[in-house]
Amino acid sequence: VSPYVLITPNERRRNQLQQSKFIAKKELDDLERWKEDHRPGPIKLPPQRLGGKASEAQARQKQQMMLMQSKYQQKYKREEYIRTKKAAEEAEILRKKAIQREKAERLEAKKRQDEVQRREMYSEDQ
Repeated sequence: VSPYVLITPNERRRNQLQQSKFIAKKELDDLERWKEDHRPGPIKLPPQRLGGKASEAQARQKQQMMLMQSKYQQKYKREEYIRTKKAAEEAEILRKKAIQREKAERLEAKKRQDEVQRREMYSEDQ
């Protein structure tokens, strides 16, 4: 038989654990009591007619019309989104074209100026 070690219980720690268990149980009981004391009572409202002056049939018909129209509204919104997106892309393309045109014009002007300077230098040499 192998030897074994017996650890004696720490009395102070045991008392501390038991005390914390007691405190936790007391806090849970207090919480349950507080919940019970502060539970809302039954709601007593007099019955009243809701939904305005329209009858149920009219409300259902209106709901049906809105459902049918919602499909067309979604389609219209989608088309409008595509249209605005295309317009934005077109504006961006035009802006880029204008920038490139300005660059080409500046380059052309520089080439003409260089040509004029070259001709002047050539004419001076002659």
